Amino acid sequence: MEVIKVKGEIRTDLGKKATKALRREGLVPCNLYGKSTSLHFSASPGDFKGLIYTPDFKKAEIELDGETHRCILKKVDFHPVTDEIMHIDFLKLVEDRKVRVQIPVHLNGTAPGVTDGGRLVQTLRKVEIKTTPKYLINELFIDISEMVMGDTVRVKDIDESDTFEIVNHPSIPIASIQVPRTIKTVAEMLEEGEAPDLEDEDAEGEEEGTEGEEGTEEGSAE
Repeated sequence: MEVIKVKGEIRTDLGKKATKALRREGLVPCNLYGKSTSLHFSASPGDFKGLIYTPDFKKAEIELDGETHRCILKKVDFHPVTDEIMHIDFLKLVEDRKVRVQIPVHLNGTAPGVTDGGRLVQTLRKVEIKTTPKYLINELFIDISEMVMGDTVRVKDIDESDTFEIVNHPSIPIASIQVPRTIKTVAEMLEEGEAPDLEDEDAEGEEEGTEGEEGTEEGSAE
């Protein structure tokens, strides 16, 4: 698992004025919490790019006064207009103490339903797991190689492991293969509450009937 290293400076003045002064200097105020730890520090926003602006889960190693703290990102506050990083909370990892983290879930394989014209839609991109720091992982996978059109894979379809517990409800959908409207049958459309467009078919039938009537009249005239 990739680890992002950050070198910070301990903060002793925690007032609002001091915090604003830090931001004016281009620094980010941060907190580091743990079982018996509560530290306040600041660091350059550039040090957090590889940790925040990525869909991947990563650990952080924060160096403060020569001591390194292994952490995970817990919360980031952004400015509502500029998207500038305003504040960051970190959780210190403690050996054998379980933590809950959001892990990206990726789809593995090629689904036959997609090959046949279906559209693959992923509705859940992160899964919450509970585990100890020793068994933290940076991603999860789910196999879609047997999915046909109309199929759905759910949290329960992720391979189980003895090293972590999945917190999300097993029935939550992760991805599905949607059937394109153009190849839905009338029965399927009715079942889903959609009205099939039969206007063209009726029009064709009326035209055919008109032609037949004209032919009958001509035959009678002869």
